[in-house]
Amino acid sequence: MAPKSAPKRRKARVASIVIMVAILGWMGASWIGGMIGLPIRFAFLFDFAAMAALLWAMVVLFQVWKSDQE
Repeated sequence: MAPKSAPKRRKARVASIVIMVAILGWMGASWIGGMIGLPIRFAFLFDFAAMAALLWAMVVLFQVWKSDQE
């Protein structure tokens, strides 16, 4: 393992964990919100939080991919 690949692997691992937590958290929050009858504005809040986390992970994975291309 080259010294340069360790930070890339760490970034990719963090991004994959963020994706997993965002999807599971979004599904759980939507399910719990539906069970307890939260207003729809909270559903949008959960949706936007999940989209922000997924966008961040996509940017990080794109950076990792671009650094592999060099």
